[in-house]
Amino acid sequence: MTNPPTPQSGSPDKEPASEAQAAQNALGNTERAEVATEPGGPASKPEPEQKPSLGRLFMDNLWAANTFTVTLLSLVLAIVVGAVLMIISDPAVLSTYSYITSRPSDAINSSWTLVSEAYANLFKGSVFDPEAFSGWVNGTGSWQAVLAPISETLTYTAPLVFTGLSVALAFRGGLFNIGAQGQATIGVIMAALAGFLLPLPPGLHLLVAVLAGALGGAIWGFIPGILKARAGAHEVINTIMLNYVATYFLTWLIVQNGVQDPKRTDAISKAVDTSAQLPRLLGDNLRVHAGILLAVLATWAVAWLLNRSTLGFELRAVGANPDAARTAGISVTRTYILIMVFAGILAGLGGSNMVLGSTASALTPLVVAQIGFDGILVALLGRVKPWGVLLAALLFGALQAGGNRMQSYSGISLELVTVLQALIVIFIAAPALVKAIFQLRAARAARLQTSLAKGW
Repeated sequence: MTNPPTPQSGSPDKEPASEAQAAQNALGNTERAEVATEPGGPASKPEPEQKPSLGRLFMDNLWAANTFTVTLLSLVLAIVVGAVLMIISDPAVLSTYSYITSRPSDAINSSWTLVSEAYANLFKGSVFDPEAFSGWVNGTGSWQAVLAPISETLTYTAPLVFTGLSVALAFRGGLFNIGAQGQATIGVIMAALAGFLLPLPPGLHLLVAVLAGALGGAIWGFIPGILKARAGAHEVINTIMLNYVATYFLTWLIVQNGVQDPKRTDAISKAVDTSAQLPRLLGDNLRVHAGILLAVLATWAVAWLLNRSTLGFELRAVGANPDAARTAGISVTRTYILIMVFAGILAGLGGSNMVLGSTASALTPLVVAQIGFDGILVALLGRVKPWGVLLAALLFGALQAGGNRMQSYSGISLELVTVLQALIVIFIAAPALVKAIFQLRAARAARLQTSLAKGW
């Protein structure tokens, strides 16, 4: 009778293990089992899991496609592309690249000199000028010269905050307000007319002029709001057409009797009375005025409206899903009208800042400049969040203030500042591009892309 085969410890694909090897393996397994069952051994006290350090966590979160990182890297990309545009637009610097293989230092040095000087003047004209500070310390300059860059930045920032909030508020309600330019134009008209036609005492005159500007913007926002709510007319088409109407109405109104300055033959209105002008915050030599305080107050008010009020909840609900909001009992028609009215009020306040502040004191065809269209960029850069809009407006105000000095001292075209603004928004609106360039973490970038697609 044949004995059954003894079990082998080797692999079925290999030769059977010898008896000595089997005994050695059994002994090793027994020793490991005894060690594992001892008190304090590996089985009773597993090794603690290695946690990443605080610095590692910070770097992982920083180098991810979150809002802050994408915004910061978008600024970096815009600065780099702006530097390239400076180089290729300067004939003297560009000529050094014709012999770059023989003397590369000429091209590098000339490019660095041009770009560094331009961006240095951009910083000095918008934030801080070390030479002005040294002059103030030495007694050869004044403190006004030290605060002049900040003053200019805040002066340009104030109206942009209002128009940016106007676009952002409408966008949170599901509407694309392209008409901030027209609403600001009607606002500046109403504020100026109240400023030089109404004989009122100081204080009251300023209040009436500011409210007149807000009323003008509200009227110009109500028109596309009611058309959207009642007739279903698209707000983009309506607001674009109303922009043209407001612009040509301003051009016609300036040259009318009683409005045009009788001492001038060109298209300019009477000057706003000093009693209706916003007070300057740092004296007559610096242009920053109380409009920047109103802008901060308006930012807080819009943030409270959106996040703490019942109307803000209804507004956000309609913006997210009008059909679901209607089913829940929210009046979509009423909400659309209120959205555009509030957006018009904000844009009208931005327009009134242009004539009641220190930017201008009379109506001209270009008194509003492009603050309505720049407000769209500010709203997008601020991701249609009120405090983000304020910071974005501050950045755009700094670019405009510093761009003036950059043009005067470095000979760089002021249009390059507009290019920088557009590049910043382009990169922020394309987070996938920023993620691909800087190799950001894909998971966070994917969530950011989704949020952008759903309306930021």
